[in-house]
Amino acid sequence: MWIKVLTVLAAGIAVLVVLVCAFVLANRPVLVTIDADIPAGFPENAFSHEIFEDLLHKYVDAQGAVDFEAWHANDADRLRLDGYLAAIAAYSPDVTPERFARQSDELAYWMYAYNAYVIRSVLDHWPLESVTDVKAPIEAVTGLGFFYRQRFLFGDTPLSLYVVENHRIRKRFQDPRIHFVLYCASASCPVLRPQLPTGDELETLLDEATAAFVSDPKNVFIDHENRQIVLSAIFEMYRGDFLRELAKQGIPSERGVYDYVLTVAPGDLRKELEAADGYEVTFAGYDWAIAKSK
Repeated sequence: MWIKVLTVLAAGIAVLVVLVCAFVLANRPVLVTIDADIPAGFPENAFSHEIFEDLLHKYVDAQGAVDFEAWHANDADRLRLDGYLAAIAAYSPDVTPERFARQSDELAYWMYAYNAYVIRSVLDHWPLESVTDVKAPIEAVTGLGFFYRQRFLFGDTPLSLYVVENHRIRKRFQDPRIHFVLYCASASCPVLRPQLPTGDELETLLDEATAAFVSDPKNVFIDHENRQIVLSAIFEMYRGDFLRELAKQGIPSERGVYDYVLTVAPGDLRKELEAADGYEVTFAGYDWAIAKSK
């Protein structure tokens, strides 16, 4: 009897190994290369986001949506983006730390580089209805093809968007406000902001982006009729980051992420949230449709 059990178990393990190998082989990483030169006049001992900022001012509307159609049609501006990405591919805080004098410069690099590669990938696959339409051969989780399988160069190191977000940004900096700046080109993610400050000014950007995100009824909605507070799915997806920040500040989190929202909400919204303290906290679904300019 035990021989039969062991035989069945061994066969099951063998099948599982074959399936895992097939999954890994089918979904092996795809390196996205940048065929462009670093722009002339690029700083020798620092890192400039000026080109990317200029492009964002041109293609991002007042609502923070990107005109991908126009950008895709403009070969010169796609090449300008590649020039900026060539610098991203050559330099990073990991391999050229001398270019990033302050921690805020490092964080700016990772956030803006992430956003730039997201835009580059959308342009590469344009027309696109959702980033989830960029499929891996075996799509085991949502966004596998876009966020996990593609590799982009950061300081000559190939990394997925998933690794950049979770290991280079979230793990290193542990600042939940980054979730309101990182851009995933989807309707439920934060809007794209054309200004790309570094240094001390980055702190202002993080605060402003956070306040703007929670002030949007799409992300924080108080439903008085049903006595509910409906929060963006981002607060559920990264719940641990927000609760960790409350603990760091010594703020109780008896009501979970609601307590974090309360700490960052501007005056009038904060008062309304406090008045709805007894409401049920729920989370909206995540809309992966491309957020594009009308």
